[in-house]
Amino acid sequence: MNITPSVYRKIVAGKLYMDLNFHESIDLDSISRKACISRFHFHRLFTRTYNKTPHQYLTRKRITLACELLAEDGLSISEICNSVGFASIGSFSALFKKEIGIAPRGYRHIVWLKKEKARQSPVSFIPHCFIDSFTMSQ
Repeated sequence: MNITPSVYRKIVAGKLYMDLNFHESIDLDSISRKACISRFHFHRLFTRTYNKTPHQYLTRKRITLACELLAEDGLSISEICNSVGFASIGSFSALFKKEIGIAPRGYRHIVWLKKEKARQSPVSFIPHCFIDSFTMSQ
């Protein structure tokens, strides 16, 4: 079964709504209303189009931004949790660990260690193909 262009545009409208509002508390009803189709139809077609459910897409989008924010200094894990749209620190930590394989605090520490290692030994982070093409003594 092919998706017609007009229905595809509705699915994309729902995805764009998620992209713009992922940091807020949004649910399938609000997304499907923006797409102007029933929630069940939207869920089925979105999943077929993007190979993940709307919930999986939204979670991944939130986790991706959380990773970026955890790599920076400044915001606490609780502030990051709230800024990317999770309702509680518990659900954020559980989903983060499920998606990334490590808790947010551990992820932040690993990123810090990598940055520290790069600061102390920057040559080890330069690809060998680049090093081989240039002499490092110049």
